[in-house]
Amino acid sequence: MFRGEHYNSLDGKGRTSIPARLRTVFADTFADERFVITKCLPVNTSAGEVCRGLAIYPLTEFQSLERKFEKGNGLTVAALNSIRRHVLAPAIECVTDKLGRVLIPPTLRDYAGLEKEIIFVGMQHKIEVWDAGTWDKVCTQAEKDIPEDNTLLAELGI
Repeated sequence: MFRGEHYNSLDGKGRTSIPARLRTVFADTFADERFVITKCLPVNTSAGEVCRGLAIYPLTEFQSLERKFEKGNGLTVAALNSIRRHVLAPAIECVTDKLGRVLIPPTLRDYAGLEKEIIFVGMQHKIEVWDAGTWDKVCTQAEKDIPEDNTLLAELGI
């Protein structure tokens, strides 16, 4: 599983290296170095800001996600189509080069506001990629969104 926060940067061509610790998970856990980069669902802050990031899924996890969309999982057709357009349509399959770098397509970089300093965030079955400044806002909102019911948190082992 993917864990941790890993700061990195983009070069002038929009390339970045996926941290070695995360690359190892692709090979060891998923037995495949191929992955898919796409848009994350936006995070709305209580200050009215919309924070946008990217998601990197191992290929098998992304294929599993696509199968779930075929079932619908109780969503309306309109909601499914909106999410498909947002998450599935811009998705691109990738592999790293020999140096562990990947080119993040300009449309996805622009969507997430990725400029120079970025962060890779391990989120169990996927990795999120955020602009470092945006990540601070996402974390601030996450703290506000933590449930106050400690019983529920205790059941999770937190």
